[in-house]
Amino acid sequence: MKFKLHAPYSPAGDQPTAIAELTEALTPKDAKAMLIGVTGSGKTMTMAAVVEKLQRPTLVITHNKSLAAQLYREFSEFFPENAVEYFISYYDYYQPEAYVPVTDTYIEKESSINDEIDRLRLRATASLIERNDVIIVASVSCIYGLGSPETYKDSVLMIDTAVKASRDEIMSRLMRMQYTRNDTELSQGRFRVRGDVIDVFPAYANDPYRIEFFGSEIESINKFDITTGKKKENLRRIAVYPAKHFITSPATLESAVEEMKRELEEQLENFKRLNKPLEAERLRQRTTYDMEMLREMGYCSGIENYSRILVGRAPGSRPECLIDYFPPDMLVIIDESHVTVPQIGAMFAGDRTRKQTLVDFGFRLPCALDNRPLKFEEFETLAQNVLYVSATPADYELNRSDAHVEQIIRPTGLLYPVVQLHGSEGQIDHLILEIEKRTRVNERVLVTTLTKKWQKNSLTTS
Repeated sequence: MKFKLHAPYSPAGDQPTAIAELTEALTPKDAKAMLIGVTGSGKTMTMAAVVEKLQRPTLVITHNKSLAAQLYREFSEFFPENAVEYFISYYDYYQPEAYVPVTDTYIEKESSINDEIDRLRLRATASLIERNDVIIVASVSCIYGLGSPETYKDSVLMIDTAVKASRDEIMSRLMRMQYTRNDTELSQGRFRVRGDVIDVFPAYANDPYRIEFFGSEIESINKFDITTGKKKENLRRIAVYPAKHFITSPATLESAVEEMKRELEEQLENFKRLNKPLEAERLRQRTTYDMEMLREMGYCSGIENYSRILVGRAPGSRPECLIDYFPPDMLVIIDESHVTVPQIGAMFAGDRTRKQTLVDFGFRLPCALDNRPLKFEEFETLAQNVLYVSATPADYELNRSDAHVEQIIRPTGLLYPVVQLHGSEGQIDHLILEIEKRTRVNERVLVTTLTKKWQKNSLTTS
């Protein structure tokens, strides 16, 4: 499906020229351009129009959740027929694991996950697999490791009434996809079994599916209302995506545990050479417990610290992130680039320092260092077709861009107000006169003044 822009108004002011120049500049799939637009000039409308012209899956990155939410709402209104998704950190509260050697203080990881944001993240990656007309508005959390897109795609469960499949086969697949069985309460990321019926609630969807079996055949597939249980739609075929981004098979898990064991032995030998028995024993106890949990449950607390081993990446290699789920011809829009670009560049160093301390003092295996955000040069390699957007661009964006497009005239035609400066002599009488003028034409007046504290300090200084 093609991107189709819906707007109650047509481009105006500098927008038509900016849209045409940016479209031409960004047509080569490795080109970069800079949109320099004053506040209120309709930069978001220009961005949306460029997406429609280029017809490429788009990642919009910004530096905080509030701005991401605003952009998500605006792009959703501009593209109601297309897939506009939201991808930010799913933590309401996050205290990372850390160790402070000076005070010998270990801070355990503590977090609170927002289930609704987690659902939106899963829906974003599902949309990227299903279709090309996708816009994802994201915070800089999109440069953190997310799990292999190939493994995620391979784990998708296709359920078709024309294909034979037993109830037990479907149940087994759902559990490998990190769905939890709960026959009492059905909610997102869970499934329940009642006789020859499986109800599954995809982790990213608003409605669950009911799959009815007759022996080894699928008799029917229905979407139903979770509150009333009323059938909403009869379906012939559905795709159920994993409940988590990080998926691994039992065979991969077993080989990963063996690799963890090998790395543990190497690190214990290293601590022995350095005469660090406390660190060695601390690491041995923690890692052994984690390996036992992985064998028994397929999961352990802090499993992300073993992500490099679990997906079979080489030491030091970059993690796969949201950008890897996009096709190669994607467009990247970096909003408020003068703030967002430095933030992307700073993520790796801070994360590395904290994790290196954990490794040095026996709290984590060295593989934990590879559970990290992208380095800035790695991000630059992945983001080839880029539109930087800012009212006050930095030298980095200006130097990297093939074209600089200015957007100064607002589409409304409004200009900055004319500012008049008057002397301080007789200022109160002059102010009253101006107020009376405005009140006679039924207008309002806002007066701003310095604080008493500032005036007192100024008088004392002078």
